[in-house]
Amino acid sequence: MNSPVTSPVKDAGTGRLYGVGLGPGDPNLMTLRAVQAIGEADVIAYHSARHGRSIARSIAAAHLRPDHIEEALVYPVTTETTDHPGGYRGALEEFYEKAAARLAAHLDAGRTVAVLAEGDPMFYGSYMHMHKRLADRYATEVIPGVTSVSAAAARLGTPLVEGEEILTILPGTLPEEELTARLAATDTAVVMKLGRTFPAVRGAFEASGRLAEARYVERATMAGERTGELADIDPESVPYFSVAVLPSRVDAPRPTPSASGEVVVVGTGPAGPLWLTPETRGALAAADAVVGYTTYLDRVPVRPGQARHGSDNKVESERAEFALDLARRGHRVAVVSGGDPGVFAMATAVLEVASQEEYAEIPVRVLPGVTAANAAAARAGAPLGHDYATISLSDRLKPWEVIAERLRAAASADLVLALYNPGSKSRTWQVGKARDLLLEHRSPDTPVVLARDVGGATESVRTVRLADLDPAEVDMRTLLIVGSSQTRWVKRGEDGRSIVWTPRRYPEA
Repeated sequence: MNSPVTSPVKDAGTGRLYGVGLGPGDPNLMTLRAVQAIGEADVIAYHSARHGRSIARSIAAAHLRPDHIEEALVYPVTTETTDHPGGYRGALEEFYEKAAARLAAHLDAGRTVAVLAEGDPMFYGSYMHMHKRLADRYATEVIPGVTSVSAAAARLGTPLVEGEEILTILPGTLPEEELTARLAATDTAVVMKLGRTFPAVRGAFEASGRLAEARYVERATMAGERTGELADIDPESVPYFSVAVLPSRVDAPRPTPSASGEVVVVGTGPAGPLWLTPETRGALAAADAVVGYTTYLDRVPVRPGQARHGSDNKVESERAEFALDLARRGHRVAVVSGGDPGVFAMATAVLEVASQEEYAEIPVRVLPGVTAANAAAARAGAPLGHDYATISLSDRLKPWEVIAERLRAAASADLVLALYNPGSKSRTWQVGKARDLLLEHRSPDTPVVLARDVGGATESVRTVRLADLDPAEVDMRTLLIVGSSQTRWVKRGEDGRSIVWTPRRYPEA
C-alpha cells in the first residue's frame, strides 16, 4: 500500500493534521482512508453555524468514539450582518485565526487532529482555511472526498462531461451578468451555493439560453434529496445545499427542427479560440449547423450531432441563402465569419438575403467579434486612439476610382487609416497606388503598421515609414494601419521594441 501524500513541513510540531473529506452526505460514500484517519485521531474538529448542528459531524457520527475530543468550530456569522469593525470578512478572518489557534494547541500537545469536511476538503470547503494556517507547521495529510458535483451527476443519471467537453464550476454568488457569460461560453456546468442566489442563477440560465437544458439537484445522497428541471423549481424552496447542472451535450437530443429556427452570424475574431467572446462560444455550441468559409470553419470545435457546411470564400450570397434555408426548416444555424461579421464580412451578405420576402420571418442575429483592425492596433500599441477610417483596397466589389477618392478624402481629413484587403496574388498594384496617393497628403515619415496573421502561428507586426512601404511585403493576410499627422512612433527599452499611438488630443485643443 502506498504511503499517503503529505505536505512539506518545516520545523513540524509533534501532532499530525488530517483534512478529512467525507463525501456528499451519505456515510456510505466516505472513503476507507477517511474512516481510518478518524479512527487514528485524538481530536475531531468540525464547522457549524451558531445553531450548533454540523452536517460534517452527522456524516461521520458512526465512527466517533466517546474518548474523542471534539472541537466545534462555530461560525460567528453566516449570511447575516455583523458589527465587527472589519465587517463580514473581518469577522470570518478573526474566527479562522482563533479556530486555527485552538487546533494548534492540540497539535503542539502531540495530538492528532482530524478536521471533518463535507465533500472534498479542497473544494469550496471550510477546511482549507485551517490548512492555509497550519499545514506549513505540522505534518498534514489531506484525504479527498466525493464532491457534490460528482454526487449530483450520479443522482441525475446522466453524463456530466464527456470527450473533449469543458466543465465549468461556478459559485452562485457571482454577479448575474458574469454567470450569464460563463454559462453561455461553456459546454457543461455546475453552479454551487444556491439558496438565496437561486433567482439570479435562474436568470443567468435563461439569459444565456441554457435554461431548457438545466437540471436541479438538492441534498444529493442525503435525506430529503430532490431532483428536477431547473425551470420548474420554486425559488422559495431552494436550500444552500443544492446545485444547478448543465449535463453533457454529447448524447443529448438536439431540438427537433421546428418553426423556431434562426440564423446567428458569429464573429470568430482574427485567429483562434482566444479571440472568441463568451457569447459567440455559446452560439457556436448551441447551433445545430455551422456554415462558413472553410478556413474560418476550421476554427470552430467539432461537436457531436452538429452539421458543418464549408464553402469557398467567393460564394457569400449562396452561403447566406443556404443558411437561411436551413433555418426556415427549423434549424439553429451559426454562420461563422472572421474578425467582426459586420466589417467587410458575412453579416451584410446574410442580411441582404434575409431582406427578401421569402426569408422575412426568419430571426437573424449578429454577434460581434474582435476586428482585424483592433487586433492589429493592440499589437502595435494604440494607433487607432483618435478618429480613423476603415477602407478596403479590394477593387473586386467597387471600382478603384471610388477607393482612390475615399483615400484622398480620409487623408485630407487627417484620419488614421485601417486598410483591409490590401493585396493578393492577383492584386499586386493597389498598395503602391495607395502609398503614392497618401504621400501627397502625409509626411514620408508617417508610421505604417504592417500586421500579418495577428493571433496566428506566423504573426508578424512591424512598423515602417510610409515612404518605405514595399508592396511586395503585403499580402491578403496583412492589414495596414497608416498614421495621421499626430501619430507617434517610438522605440522603448533595451530591445528597442516599437510602439505606435495616436494622441487623443490635437495640439490646438
